[in-house]
Amino acid sequence: MTAQLPASPVSLSSLPALRVSTSAPTDARIPTGVGDFDSVAGGIPVGSVVLLTGEAGAGHQEFALTSATHLMFSYDAERMHKFYLGSVKGNFVYPAGVAYVSLSRSREQVTREVEISFEASHYKSFVRHLIFHDLSSIYFSDTIVPRAWAQTAAPLLVELAEPGATPTASDPLDAIVRAVEQDGNGNVVIVDSLTDLLVRRNLDTESILTLVKGLRRRAKEWGGVIYLLLSRGVAPPATEQALSDSVDGVFSFSWTTHPLRSSRQRTMLIEKFMPVLSHVPHEHQGRFVIRVSSLTGLVTTQYERI
Repeated sequence: MTAQLPASPVSLSSLPALRVSTSAPTDARIPTGVGDFDSVAGGIPVGSVVLLTGEAGAGHQEFALTSATHLMFSYDAERMHKFYLGSVKGNFVYPAGVAYVSLSRSREQVTREVEISFEASHYKSFVRHLIFHDLSSIYFSDTIVPRAWAQTAAPLLVELAEPGATPTASDPLDAIVRAVEQDGNGNVVIVDSLTDLLVRRNLDTESILTLVKGLRRRAKEWGGVIYLLLSRGVAPPATEQALSDSVDGVFSFSWTTHPLRSSRQRTMLIEKFMPVLSHVPHEHQGRFVIRVSSLTGLVTTQYERI
């Protein structure tokens, strides 16, 4: 299934969907782009900071990418947009673009991964609306990684610095703040990842937690949604709990096995998200079984009571 995308970006004024803005209704929500989940949960509040945490390959990165691409279909591919979200009812608004903040991976690595993982319309829509911040040169600045390995295509620090300011060359937290402040307003923001921050030397946990708390406060003014990626088990349990307490919502992804079957499956659990859980029917407040495919991205297939 491939949708034909327009040759050039579509102007906001020509779009039927309501974009995230200061004029958006106070009760407006943003769909996650995972249709079956949105039909149950009703989307998420505008301005949410959501922690996506999970085991390796369990689906937290795929959830963020699926959300971004499916929301961008509202610009480019009306047929695809209706296929994934058209049957979902809600007072929805839509982000204007995708701001991807990467600490250790290049734009080419991320876009290539999307290209070979999903069918063409996902990739084209994602790239068309992508604003990419490659912070590799800052992240690796005082490590054993050679400068040439972390070279960025443009002088990132100059781009992000205020006029006349002297940028700091070795502070990944400051670089994240500058990148998100520049392009967070009204967009889907993906920060890839908190895992990189937690394993890097010279970054204390308190500063990372303070950054997350600050993002949560600022996001309410920007609208849109911020996804923070975190691999489970990297940080001590107390730190993971503190991170969970510092965000609006936590979606947890894991691999599960059935005692009577040898196969395993991916599942998603809403660990925290009061405005979402309060709208989820009691019979659906369990694990969402998920599937990831090249044609659909991440989708929920059923629910399991736990």
